[in-house]
Amino acid sequence: MAEDKAETKTEAKPTPETKPVEIKDEIVETEHQVTIGGQMIPYKATAGRLVMRDEEGKAKASIFFIAYTRSDVQDLSRRPLTISFNGGPGSSSVWLHLGLLGPRRVVAGDAGELVAPPYRLVENEYSLLDSTDLVFIDPVSTGYSRPAPGEEAKQFHGVEQDIESVGDFIRLYVTRFKRWGSPKYLIGESYGTTRAVGLADFLQNRHGMYLNGLMLISSILNFQTGYFELGNDLPYVLHLPTYTATAWYHGKLPGDLQGDLEQALAAATAFASGPYTQALFQGDALPAETRAAIVRRLAELTGLSEAYVAQTNLRVEIMRFCKELLRDQRRTVGRLDSRFLGIDRDAAGEHFGADPSYSAIQGPYASAFNAYVREELNFTSDLPYAVLAALYEKWDYSSVQNKYLDVSERLRAAMTQNPFLRVIIANGYYDFATPYFATEYTVNHLGLEPAQRANLRLTYYPAGHMMYVHLPSLAQLRDDLAEFLLTGEGAG
Repeated sequence: MAEDKAETKTEAKPTPETKPVEIKDEIVETEHQVTIGGQMIPYKATAGRLVMRDEEGKAKASIFFIAYTRSDVQDLSRRPLTISFNGGPGSSSVWLHLGLLGPRRVVAGDAGELVAPPYRLVENEYSLLDSTDLVFIDPVSTGYSRPAPGEEAKQFHGVEQDIESVGDFIRLYVTRFKRWGSPKYLIGESYGTTRAVGLADFLQNRHGMYLNGLMLISSILNFQTGYFELGNDLPYVLHLPTYTATAWYHGKLPGDLQGDLEQALAAATAFASGPYTQALFQGDALPAETRAAIVRRLAELTGLSEAYVAQTNLRVEIMRFCKELLRDQRRTVGRLDSRFLGIDRDAAGEHFGADPSYSAIQGPYASAFNAYVREELNFTSDLPYAVLAALYEKWDYSSVQNKYLDVSERLRAAMTQNPFLRVIIANGYYDFATPYFATEYTVNHLGLEPAQRANLRLTYYPAGHMMYVHLPSLAQLRDDLAEFLLTGEGAG
């Protein structure tokens, strides 16, 4: 008889519960000084991450920022505060930070005179820190900003989601650092101008935070002005003066136009807003004789051949222009700044392989920032600093589905609700990303009353999208922005 075996049971061992990773604010403060206009300005730099939480206290994201506060001012309630960001979507704030506004500036050189690595920072005599305290924000997934553990990044990646998350950070910063009483300004570049206008509307209506001013660097508010698509002839008209400026810079205009840039641009805008617009409006009904005249004038104003212009059906797309203008020299011109030249393997191609104006700045700004944040601001992180994250194709435009993104009405509404909101828009003549004539078109279609229009000013510079890489333009832009701040309501 077989021996019975006792039944054995294995008792499950308790496993420790997985606790959610708790993230906390990370703040580092350091003391510095900078000389601006012959005056020594002492300041405190605050670098770090603030944790954004919902009303139940759940962490949603950790937002990286760098703030500069003048330390010899006792009462900050009257001290202006300027909040800065770039665009993309997907860009960190490094460009305006180390190129224009901050107390340190990267030396990168300019078109035709680039600087070799390694790159260095110098004291920024053009900083606005003498006139305003500064806060630089990196939206989620840019810089060192990241979603909280367990949170999806895509909840921050969209037109409205971005405005709300950045707006909530601004409210948190202003509350934590006791700046509700300060005159407040936003400065944005490129898509950052889209964000800034959305924020002016959002902050007013969500939090009752009324701003004193918007500083828009290379603005795009109505995206119809920039999308080269079938059925949308507007970009062809609005890019033409920038084609003319670029052809002038590279010596490709005929003699009567090559002499003076302003006269050439006046001729281009007159043709673009008159005969050229009328010709595109007629489409296939355009008479052959008129078409031939349009081809000739368009070739003169762009520096392209009549044969090429005719082949494009009078519609020269921006990337084609960048490739075609100097094709005979086997060179391309930049999109962000058409003063810069590039070289492609395939000189017969339709588009350039890379934007030479972006290639010229990417290395200097990324390298300089990574050294600066650790060595001078004492903030350390093993995360990669995302200078430019690839968010553009992932961006959620569902709030404007089946139409072009256009925040210009938000600007009009914000200026109407807050009659003290002033706006300055800086434009580069050689900027294909956000052409100045497109900005003029948008401004002229805001529907502002004369009294409101007096609160909006446009300025122009002989450089590109990031006009501050050109030192004379940097100096003029700094003066224009300083004057804007000085004459603002409540500035001091």
